[in-house]
Amino acid sequence: MVLTTIVALSLAAPGVASARKYALGDSVMQGATRELRARHFQVNTATSRQFSDAPGIIRRLARRNRLPRKVVIHLGNNGYIDPADCRRAVNGAGNRRVFLVTVKVPRGWRRTNNQRLRTCARRHGADVIDWYSFSRSHDSWFYSDGFHLTSVGQRKYARFLSRST
Repeated sequence: MVLTTIVALSLAAPGVASARKYALGDSVMQGATRELRARHFQVNTATSRQFSDAPGIIRRLARRNRLPRKVVIHLGNNGYIDPADCRRAVNGAGNRRVFLVTVKVPRGWRRTNNQRLRTCARRHGADVIDWYSFSRSHDSWFYSDGFHLTSVGQRKYARFLSRST
């Protein structure tokens, strides 16, 4: 019986059966999915995902009791963040610890979004993971677009998120 349990767990998707943290993101996070799962994150990413998607996803999972105790949100690379969406996402997580990750994207909304993330965290009891400050001087971590992660960047990103949560 123990052997059956071990086999069943080993056949589960990497990082899902033992996920202690939930990571919600866009294509930046998507590149580091394997590395994040190896660090016990349950990963939910989609290309071009907007922050406005976060509140509904978080609320649904929380209602079904399928949201781990720690929630990492790295969104805002694809357009401006509406502060109301940030508030709803953080509050929708209930009594879980929420981490908002700053963006490093060469677009006009980077500075505004990072300020909105910090304000949201301060007002609604979340934490900020400052990916922008940590990564901005490491060009080799990014492809030529300046924000999608190379293999080195994927490892650095996953390690940074893991250590920051």
